[in-house]
Amino acid sequence: MKVTEILRSKGADVITIWPGASLRSAVDLMAKRNVGALVVVNDDGKIVGMVSERDIVLALAASSERALADSIADVMSKRLITCGPDDRLADLMATMTEHRVRHLPVVDQGRLVGLISIGDLVKARLGELEFESNVLRDAYLRVR
Repeated sequence: MKVTEILRSKGADVITIWPGASLRSAVDLMAKRNVGALVVVNDDGKIVGMVSERDIVLALAASSERALADSIADVMSKRLITCGPDDRLADLMATMTEHRVRHLPVVDQGRLVGLISIGDLVKARLGELEFESNVLRDAYLRVR
């Protein structure tokens, strides 16, 4: 299964935030939209980082509630790991495991076109396994 198939079923809506926004605004937006990460984009729409629940927890642990006034640029992950629409599910699972990330922006020809989470991959993989199981069961029942 490819990223495009996952995005087709889940949608390509990506919630973004500006690097100058406060961490408090990121917390509020993530809670309102029920997401675990935001893609950080500059004024030109270029991806400059990601801010995740982990980034927020680390900032709060370091500076307590004062961190909520910090800008996203101060706490975001600047190391960008992205994927493309034609990447395969197994490759993304390996990438997420290797780099210890749970969200990958999907970039096509330099444009942000989606966001894939570990939850999306697990759901897609379970769907594949269920399909394979049904095919095998049906084939077994036919030969009996």
